[in-house]
Amino acid sequence: MKPYLEPIPLGQEKSILGFSYAADNFDTPWHFHPQHELTYIEESTGTKFIGDYVGSYEPGELVLLRSNLPHCWKNAQNGQNQSRSLVVQWNVGIFPKVPELQVVFDLLRTAAKGMLFDFKETKELIPTLKRLPSLEGHELYIQLLELLTALAKCPYRTLSEASFIDDLPTEYGSRMSTIHEFVSKYFERKIYLKEVADLVSLSEQSFSRFFSKMMGRSFFTFLNEYRINRASRMLLDTDYSVAEIGYFCGYESLPFFHKQFNKFKNCTPLVYRKKHGLT
Repeated sequence: MKPYLEPIPLGQEKSILGFSYAADNFDTPWHFHPQHELTYIEESTGTKFIGDYVGSYEPGELVLLRSNLPHCWKNAQNGQNQSRSLVVQWNVGIFPKVPELQVVFDLLRTAAKGMLFDFKETKELIPTLKRLPSLEGHELYIQLLELLTALAKCPYRTLSEASFIDDLPTEYGSRMSTIHEFVSKYFERKIYLKEVADLVSLSEQSFSRFFSKMMGRSFFTFLNEYRINRASRMLLDTDYSVAEIGYFCGYESLPFFHKQFNKFKNCTPLVYRKKHGLT
């Protein structure tokens, strides 16, 4: 897979791009770009990768990403819903460095780790966000600035442990994109370290060092994290038994599945399902 630096058509004549996305899948691989990005998920569920973070997503999520932060959204392959999002991207440096805008610059600095905003607190801002793709010129600029100023007052949590301020080396981006695609496709079966290392032309030892450097944890910890996030989504979206879900997500041992689920979710699968109003 080629290194993926997403080209965004922004230049001297236009510094902000707002658009709606609708398709069967979010098919963009793990990628980065020199623009900041605000993404609102309107429809579909799945897994999001933000820097070294992996976790589930659902409709209503609003995420702010600083420039050069690698990311992608992978929807669950259930075929039930379209994947729909609203995205706003803008060039670095379009706002003047004045004291009155310090809250905006503080916000963007924090977004180097990815920011997931509180759903209830940002609900009233979504109509403004949805208007941005229809605006042009100074109206788009002013509305974006007002939206970011409002977001600076909203509760949030950061996602990635590491910050990605500088450009991601293209070789690293290519490898990580390949690894993400492989895990998304084959998480249901047993995965061997050697086959993933061979996939990116590294020895097992070199691959382990590379992956830990990029993601801050071992490959198999990441794999279990991905599987448990898929399992937690299935507990909410299906009526399959816990055992069926465990086996579907690649666990040959149910006790190990329960152990890993408790490790990442701090409860058993049944408690997780009941906690979210399902029995």
